[in-house]
Amino acid sequence: MAAVGITRRAFVELLLGGAAAAACGSSAKRTPPGTLVSTGMVRGHQMRDAKAVVPARWETADVVIVGGGVAGLGAAWALRKRGVTARILELDDVAGGTARGGATSVTSYPWGAHYIVAPQREQTELIALLGEMGAIESTAADGTPVIDEALRCREPEERVYYRGRWYEGLYLDAGASADDRAQLAVFRAAIDGFAAMRDADGKRPFAIPRSSSSLAAAELDKQSFAAWLDGHGLTSERLRWLCDYACRDDYDLLAKDTSAWAGLFYFAARERAPGAAAQTVLTWPNGNGALVAHLAKDAQIETGVVVLSVSAEGEVVCLKDGAPLGIRANKVIVATPSFVASRLTGRQVNHGDYGAWAVANVHLRERPSELHRSPMAWDNVFRDSPSLGFVSATHQRGRERGPTVWTWYYPFPGDGLAARKQLAGAGYGDWAEVILLDLERAYPDVRELVDRIEVAFWGHGMVRPRVGSMFGETLAQLRAPIGRAHFAHTDLSGIALFEEAFDHGLRAAREVVA
Repeated sequence: MAAVGITRRAFVELLLGGAAAAACGSSAKRTPPGTLVSTGMVRGHQMRDAKAVVPARWETADVVIVGGGVAGLGAAWALRKRGVTARILELDDVAGGTARGGATSVTSYPWGAHYIVAPQREQTELIALLGEMGAIESTAADGTPVIDEALRCREPEERVYYRGRWYEGLYLDAGASADDRAQLAVFRAAIDGFAAMRDADGKRPFAIPRSSSSLAAAELDKQSFAAWLDGHGLTSERLRWLCDYACRDDYDLLAKDTSAWAGLFYFAARERAPGAAAQTVLTWPNGNGALVAHLAKDAQIETGVVVLSVSAEGEVVCLKDGAPLGIRANKVIVATPSFVASRLTGRQVNHGDYGAWAVANVHLRERPSELHRSPMAWDNVFRDSPSLGFVSATHQRGRERGPTVWTWYYPFPGDGLAARKQLAGAGYGDWAEVILLDLERAYPDVRELVDRIEVAFWGHGMVRPRVGSMFGETLAQLRAPIGRAHFAHTDLSGIALFEEAFDHGLRAAREVVA
């Protein structure tokens, strides 16, 4: 069954364009078995549509955390370090949100976020977390942690598919003109300039997490990334594609809609010093699911709990096992997306814009043929596709043959609400056809090698850093406690990164114990 009011061919055309739709619909084409994976949307709508509930039963707790994503799990981890046990109430059946992972006998694999940037010496608590996980090999003379080689993203890290063949890296250097290369040099010099900047306190204008950044570049938030590129004469199609890709990849936006501050953050925050290579990327076969699993290991998590309200007095009203329950807590950390937090607390603050995502895990019994014998990379991008391509879960372990799992990503950089409405009711077969047609760009024989496909649609996948959203009063208002209720989520940085969610979890934990 296709989405409501739309045929499968039209669904394919909506997501991949007319050329792909023309190849859709052959009765001879195999659709592998698979499933649509729940992302908590049904229970989320239950919370949204619920009428006032008066619990007959009340319990007490020291600290309650609403939401078992990275921010909530990070807050609980930080509280345990301070001798405080928190009770985590999670809507879904699985903790971790978009950072969670899955596993089969072949390999573990991600369901969303799949890497972090190696921490700098100032990120002491993230270093401590990675130390607990055995991810730190040693410490450099300047205090910077040296990451275990097994977790540094294995070469080749990324490649791009263009006109029938793969090219290493994301910038398409093959066939670039002298002007293309000159513009790339100008752009890199600008990024180097930002990497060199320091204020009187030694802060950089772009740092991860952004709470470590200075305000030196705040004015850039008033224009789009595309306008900033225009203002610097950077019109090269190859460079503009790279910048659009960066915005789609991290922000579910195009450069024309992205805050210039956020667009430059993507590049400059990852550069340690002028001219230096980007900071090391850490990844696991299950992506950030490895971090989630460690944070959740000793946490007190109750899943399938629909929280309906949180009061300034610390009263949490929820549905647990279908029955109303009230919890009176000394402190509450609301670690949900900001639009959910506002609904729970009655807070009247504009909570920003959210983008939709589709993520699929494609289970293959064998690798399809590689044209031109191009070596598989960790991140494999189709330059002419609206998808982001796929990440290979077995790449980090050096397994070049045999069964594997590819995690395929599709952002919806337009109107998030419109995307959710257009895709409502789409069935597994519709999504499977889109995914397979996209992969068939580079692998004509892939369909027959797929054993199973799992598809997840994240209707509110991430907050998006549109122009004018990164500075001003809104984010500060969203972070401010309301009585006994404190707030933690990556939304409160305006950008969706593990490091931001973890940072806000740490901050909320400090507020609770202060």
